[in-house]
Amino acid sequence: MATIKLLGLRISVYTRIARLALAEKKVDYELEEVDIFADSGPPDEYLAHNPFGTIPCLMHGDFYLYETCAISRYVDETFPGDALQPSTSARRARMNQIISILDCYTYRPMVWDVYVQRIVVTGGGGQADESLIAAALPTLEKVLQQLDLLRDDYEFLAGDSISLADLHAYPMLRYFIEAPEGAAMLESFPRLKQWMQQMQTRPSTHATSFHATTEAENGF
Repeated sequence: MATIKLLGLRISVYTRIARLALAEKKVDYELEEVDIFADSGPPDEYLAHNPFGTIPCLMHGDFYLYETCAISRYVDETFPGDALQPSTSARRARMNQIISILDCYTYRPMVWDVYVQRIVVTGGGGQADESLIAAALPTLEKVLQQLDLLRDDYEFLAGDSISLADLHAYPMLRYFIEAPEGAAMLESFPRLKQWMQQMQTRPSTHATSFHATTEAENGF
């Protein structure tokens, strides 16, 4: 079998999305850390594969692929195992809708404006930008409302089996609830909290933890 390598960062939301897809499909791969945030910028050899300098990038033999949505779909459609995309057009459309909501309206305010300010900046001894956090929260409440509504009574976000929508959402919400504002907001959506707890028990989640151990991700 061709060598499979994922270039990215363990702490990256989008790298973790791709890792979750690989783990759900039980694909053996190597994670190669690429520090795109270094003072010198992404390494030249990485930019040769992805000129935009974003992570992750998948290497499957001689095939190179960047953009997380493309990677996760490629993984699902290339490797054996349970499908990560619904079988009906309506459910696939719902999955894609949720992924679009997460990419367009969720990632930056949830991760950069709340998590990074409240946890990373203050953890490094800095002062969080309270105005940035406050401005992000109304949009994020709307996001959680929509995720709760679109999930309806299904077990997972886009249906009764796990899909790429769940894998896209979990890493963002995982960081969000490390901030007290995120944890408090999730309490207003008990069905989403139950979904988070269910996702947290999956082997793929434990295998792809942001942290060196999974202990920091246990509980809410």
